[in-house]
Amino acid sequence: MLCVNPATGQKLYEIPEMTEDELYRSLELSRSCFASYRNTTHEERSVKLKAFADVMEASKAHLARRITQQMGKPIRSAVAEVEKSVKAIRHYAAYGEKYLTDEAIEAGSIGAKKAYKTYEPLGPILAVMPWNFPIWQVIRFAAPALAAGNVCLVKHAENVWETAYALEELSLEAGFPPGCFLSLNVGVPAVEKIISSGFVAGVTLTGSVVVGIEVATKSAPHLLPVVLELGGSDPFIVLEDADLERASSYAVMSRFSNGGQSCIAAKRIIVHERIKDPFTELFLEKVSRLNVGDPLQEKVDMGPVVSEKALCVLEDMIDDAVIKGAKILCGGKRLSRRGFYLEPTVLEGITSEMAVYSQEVFGPVASLFTALSDLEAVDMANDTPYGLGAAIWTSDEEKALSLAKLLRCGMVSVNREVASYPELPFGGIKMSGYGRELAAEGTRSFCNCKTIVID
Repeated sequence: MLCVNPATGQKLYEIPEMTEDELYRSLELSRSCFASYRNTTHEERSVKLKAFADVMEASKAHLARRITQQMGKPIRSAVAEVEKSVKAIRHYAAYGEKYLTDEAIEAGSIGAKKAYKTYEPLGPILAVMPWNFPIWQVIRFAAPALAAGNVCLVKHAENVWETAYALEELSLEAGFPPGCFLSLNVGVPAVEKIISSGFVAGVTLTGSVVVGIEVATKSAPHLLPVVLELGGSDPFIVLEDADLERASSYAVMSRFSNGGQSCIAAKRIIVHERIKDPFTELFLEKVSRLNVGDPLQEKVDMGPVVSEKALCVLEDMIDDAVIKGAKILCGGKRLSRRGFYLEPTVLEGITSEMAVYSQEVFGPVASLFTALSDLEAVDMANDTPYGLGAAIWTSDEEKALSLAKLLRCGMVSVNREVASYPELPFGGIKMSGYGRELAAEGTRSFCNCKTIVID
């Protein structure tokens, strides 16, 4: 398992994969741990989660530097990711019991004395995680899973496996028993073996559509519950009555933060024709001010993309768009320096035969579209195989709510960027996957909702 620093192109580490015997022992440990951990009280889990948040916060600087070196995000963003993860763990320490408390049901209509819904953990949950938010992606699954009484098996992306192992060590330091949170240094082929092993009770994956379909297919014969978050091509709709100064600032932030490598980034910016020119001018001016460079430097806004392969994919997509008639408004080239850097890029004149129209562009490339009306903007927004998030910018709240209901996606933000919060359900529809993470829904995703009726 190889990790290359994307800012320099130099190898950081290479770790051998687990042997089959090592993997089997980890799965056994996870199962035996669940047998006892499932019986802990909400209060006991809360104490451990609070301690987990504390030790993570104390390790913030070390974790942030590790993230930046392994996948290239600016150090300020890496620190913010750790802080966000700490907040999420504390949220489930505080609200886990509320999300999972037995619920009384009106039983008179069925002639019963009482009825309840109760939520029980399922067992070891396998999480197949991506590299773009190495800690947050894991915590947004693990914190609710641990609060519910499940135990966690994390197969992380190989370039950030050390980060996953650091989380395992922190979980032990916080008082979670061995086997409650395990990092599995295995490759993708081992995922099928784990799914079919009989040891896991559910699977969650954040990643590509192709891998998501494969995981769902392999899980189906075992009737395992699956949560899939498979990325998106999120629209950022700017209507004629929007605050253009604020909308353009958020468009830049949403598209180019994390090097554009976010499932909920504003990948398609759809602007009403009446304000297209002033918005575009503001947007391009702000893109030009982005400071691209060494991600360990505090003042850097954007670092490299994650790998040489990712950079080549982006270059191919830009070339394909230009050959087929798109116009580059800024950027479009790799930077002549060590590492895997692409200039912040803005394209317009996108048509349906271009790859950037229908595929997720996972990097610092924005596509500008012009809509003749509000409804055409919504139609353009929906013209995608994905359905994760969407943003609408307008000063008319009633109109925003009306249009939000027409958007075919899992989340809509009005006059703000699409983001994930522990208080809100997170997930999509169509090729963006199914199931929900975070909030009460995420806590219950891997629970048995048991009905109890008393006569």
